[in-house]
Amino acid sequence: MASLQDQLRGLVYSTEHGDMCPHCRQPQHACRCAELAERERLAALDGTVRIRRETSGRKGKGVTTIAGLPLGDAELKALAKTLKKRCGTGGSINRGVIEIQGDHRAVLKAELERLGYTVKLAGG
Repeated sequence: MASLQDQLRGLVYSTEHGDMCPHCRQPQHACRCAELAERERLAALDGTVRIRRETSGRKGKGVTTIAGLPLGDAELKALAKTLKKRCGTGGSINRGVIEIQGDHRAVLKAELERLGYTVKLAGG
């Protein structure tokens, strides 16, 4: 890892290329950091989709999280839309994890198994 001095000395803006990526130091239009991070996330998965109910950091409101889906961003977004519609509630996607408002573990497990995923209920 580069030292703090090396990180702070990097080029931030170039009149020739515009904004520069702070990680790979390439122009923003040529930066591939997001694609590499997505590939690493997909490679680290074990093939099991985990569904859990969480309340931490949400002022007591419960959400159902779905992690471990081996899908890219576009496919993940489309799947989240169908799952939210199936549950009749809202939700979001954060760092490859789908969050559905409320406790819908049973419905989501049945729906994901119908789509052919190996599903495991995780947590309490």
